[in-house]
Amino acid sequence: MTQAPLDWVGRPVDSIDTPALVVDLDAMDRNITRMARFAQTRHIQWRPHAKMHKSAELAQLLVQAGAVGCCVQKTSEAVALAEAGALDIFITNEVISAQKLARVASLALRLKRLGGRLAIAVDSALGVQRLALALGAVGAAHATIDVFVEIDCGHGRCGVSSPAAAVELAQLVTAQHTMRWAGLQAYHGQAQHLHSVTERQATVQAAARHVLDVVHALDEVGIAVPLVTGGGTGTMGYDAASGIWGELQAGSFLFMDAHYASLEREGVQPGFEHALFVRTQVMSRSAEHAVCDAGHKSHAVDSGMPTVYAHGLHPPWEYASGGDEHGILRVREPGAKLPELGECLWLVPGHCDPTINLHNQMLGVRGGLLAGSVERVIRVDARGALT
Repeated sequence: MTQAPLDWVGRPVDSIDTPALVVDLDAMDRNITRMARFAQTRHIQWRPHAKMHKSAELAQLLVQAGAVGCCVQKTSEAVALAEAGALDIFITNEVISAQKLARVASLALRLKRLGGRLAIAVDSALGVQRLALALGAVGAAHATIDVFVEIDCGHGRCGVSSPAAAVELAQLVTAQHTMRWAGLQAYHGQAQHLHSVTERQATVQAAARHVLDVVHALDEVGIAVPLVTGGGTGTMGYDAASGIWGELQAGSFLFMDAHYASLEREGVQPGFEHALFVRTQVMSRSAEHAVCDAGHKSHAVDSGMPTVYAHGLHPPWEYASGGDEHGILRVREPGAKLPELGECLWLVPGHCDPTINLHNQMLGVRGGLLAGSVERVIRVDARGALT
């Protein structure tokens, strides 16, 4: 974009330069309302993952709608969102680096003084010991950070694998006067993306049994579990129904990317709408295909190619990779027409999280993608926050 970001406010949709990342604010608001209602009726907390949108503005908007705070995956994400106004942040990841932990400790102390809260996940004694040293170095005399023990409930990534290991680590956490024992982090990332509802339900049930084993093991040594947090957009219905999870970390519901929308939807999950789009223009055309100006530099492809949005109708074109700066559009059915040269289209990214990380801002449109206008510019505060 050549204009300064604020120059876009008030402009009609059809004037947006391409490629651009656009949020349908009306659809986003409806998604938020549905999520808030889901959590309220099931008496479960929700802490949406901000690693998806990386925006303090959106994190605060979700809190206003009823969320208890936000999650992040990286220390630098937590710092960026805190500097932009977020006050209740959970780093749902392990931090081992002494350099990073110094930033964690400073941020925890600062948020506490502001009336906020920082939490973090651990899965090793070394992580707890180094966090304790970092907290001591900033002068934390009392509990300044909430600590969750992460358990591997089936994903095979981070987390302790046995109830005995969880007990040992929880005992170490509870012995630290600068830390507050907060409970268990139990997130099964792979379960979110299983296509069938049968597979997802069975996977969540197996994860819940493992979490319950850990809870019972902790109870036997006198350690109560204040909260089990985890879950996501793909499994939220089963997570909430389990009676195990007390907090959901679903984040992608806000924008509902093409991959999540392609999965079978279980009955109790709200019908979330696409709300994040890449606006693109046809820049070249031949007899067999058209070329648009949105390549891989404008959207991520790790979860598949974007889909062409047809405003509720069956999309007539299929998107294929054309490289960094180009997308190839082909007709889906024989006899259909290609888009015209200069025509603008809307793409639904396959994966919203890394797509947003490619952009400095999102243009929030009110009044629809056909006749609306830019209401606000949403900064991607934590773009590139990888450390």
